[in-house]
Parts: sequence; structure tokens; C-alpha cells
Amino acid sequence: MRAYNFAAGPAALPTEVMERIRDEWLDWQGNGASVIEVSHRGKPFLRVAEQAEQDLRDLLSIPADYAVLFMQGGASAQFALVPMNLAAPDATVDYLNTGHWSAKAIAEARRYCRVHVAADVGAPYARVPAPSDIAYSGRAEYVHYTPNETIGGVEFADVPETGGVPLVADMSSNILSRPIDVSQYALIYAGAQKNIGPAGLVVVIVRRDLLGRARAGTPTVFDYRAVAAEHSMLNTPPTFAWYAAGLVFQWLKARGGVAAIERQNRAKAQALYAAIDASPFYHNRVAPEARSRMNVVFQLARPELDEEFLRRADAAGLKSLKGHRVAGGMRASLYNSMPAEGVAALVDFMREFERAHA
Repeated sequence: MRAYNFAAGPAALPTEVMERIRDEWLDWQGNGASVIEVSHRGKPFLRVAEQAEQDLRDLLSIPADYAVLFMQGGASAQFALVPMNLAAPDATVDYLNTGHWSAKAIAEARRYCRVHVAADVGAPYARVPAPSDIAYSGRAEYVHYTPNETIGGVEFADVPETGGVPLVADMSSNILSRPIDVSQYALIYAGAQKNIGPAGLVVVIVRRDLLGRARAGTPTVFDYRAVAAEHSMLNTPPTFAWYAAGLVFQWLKARGGVAAIERQNRAKAQALYAAIDASPFYHNRVAPEARSRMNVVFQLARPELDEEFLRRADAAGLKSLKGHRVAGGMRASLYNSMPAEGVAALVDFMREFERAHA
């Protein structure tokens, strides 16, 4: 029996997708070979790649004037590639700092251009900035923000208003979890290992009029225009991750798409937050209006019980609940593939643990 895996990433994949991969592993589409052994330029894999892109476009209603790129290096590579592709070395770019990952993006961008931090609510990053907290530079090539911070468990409910400045979003941890209006963004990037598929792949959705702005010296494989021109096959792509992502897209479409999964995600998060709020034994420090649906963080009233909580949870089939090393406490990641039954099992365990130790 599979455990309930609450890992923040690499995260759980849908069981149905894992079963499909298992069944096709040694003989994919009657080829007598695994999908990891066939040419990325052969017709069978090209069909997989084209279908995966179309399914993602359908799920997010991506307009035709946006390119969809399947790249490597994860979101951390995009911390550098975004300024390299969208801003000159002497240009100013605006960033909103809401925690660990936006801070990482800011530090990397500073290597390539002038960074203006337009908002920083400060540690412990338990809320997102209100519009009145944001002071844009007025000369930025783009505005960058992280809609969901996996470590702090903070998520934007609304899209920041930038006054027409191109908006860039690191959606690694909440892409496909709720409907979005892609046209509000100039560029979206998302590491795959949370809501898309296995690690090794990053999806970039970029408005086509922004292609061709890469600064001199940008490696060809990191130039968005070059990658788009070759349909993400400028070099050998991460074929297995791309194939698996395509299966996840099919799984999501079969379940009613992004609008349907949002209802499930909302219900899961509400159930867990309700259990935390109803108990003096557990605590969540995030402002209610900024609580993440994807990453629910909480602390025990008696931190000395953390290790026992984790040990007993693991034995009960509730895996990877330990908070990030910089935050401590607990973290339950409720990505699309986490079933409601997993959240119910966690809530039951938390109540039983509290009864035994309160």
C-alpha cells in the first residue's frame, strides 16, 4: 500500500500515473523499448511532446501568442535566465520579497542587473505585501514575484498590479492548482517536481514579443528565442520527465481540469487549517488571508515532541512532514496528487497524537 507522501518536492505523483509508467516501462507503445530509450526526435516521442504542450495549453487556456518551453535546470536556473533574457546588464528590475525562494531569486538576479526590492514584509514572512506596501522603481524592465512560498506557507490570493510593467512569476509550487489568467503575466516558470511531474524539467510560458531580448553572451541553450524556435529540442531534453508530465496533464484533464482540482485543493487545505485552528496543541503563524493551499506549515506547542510526532507519523504511513531546515516545525504539502483521504488521515493522526500528549 502506498503511503501518503506530504513531501514538498520532489513530491508525490498521482497513483494512476505511476501505474501507467510502470505498465509502459519496458515496452512503451509496442516499441520493445522504454520511453527513456527512444529518440527525442523520433515520431513517437514527438507526438508525446506535442500532446503534452497542447494539454498544458488547454488546462491553463494559454493564448497563442505565448510560447511554451520545456527546459532543464529547475526554477533555480530560471532565477538567472529571466534577467539574462529580459533585462540588459544596466537595467533595473523590481522584485517582491516574500520569503526564502523570492530571496534566492533576488540574490541571483543581482548578479545580472540592478535589483530594486519593491516590497519586503520582513521575517518571519507570515503575510504577503498589501498594495500599499509595494513601491515600484518606476523604471523596471519587469516585476518578479513568487506566488507561493513553500517554506513559509505563504500564498498570494491576488495577482499584484504592476501598472503595465511585465509581470514574471515563479509558480513552481502552485501551477495547475487553481485557474489563472495567463494574459496577466509576461512570463511564468515552474519547476516540475511539485504539481507537474518528476524533477529535471522546468516549464516556461513566455509572451512571444519578449523573445529575442537575451543579452550578448547568453548561452544558446538558455536563450528563450532559440529554445522556442527548436520546440524545446535545441539539445536533448529530459524526455522521461516530459513524458511523465504529459501523463499528469492527461490525469488532470480527466479529473475535470484546473477548476475542478481547485475545489478539491481548497477543501483539503480548509480541513487541515480547521484542525490546526481548533487545537491549542498546533499553531500556524501565517496571516489567514495569506495561507498557502499547497504548503501548510504548523508547529507543535511542545517542540520537544517534534521528533516523536514525525516518527509516529512515518510509522502511520504519513511521510515527509518535517518542516524545511530553515523553518523547523511541520509542513504538509497538499499538491494536486494528494487525495482528500490523505488529509483526513493526517487530521485523525494529529488529534490522536494531541490526546496522547496534551
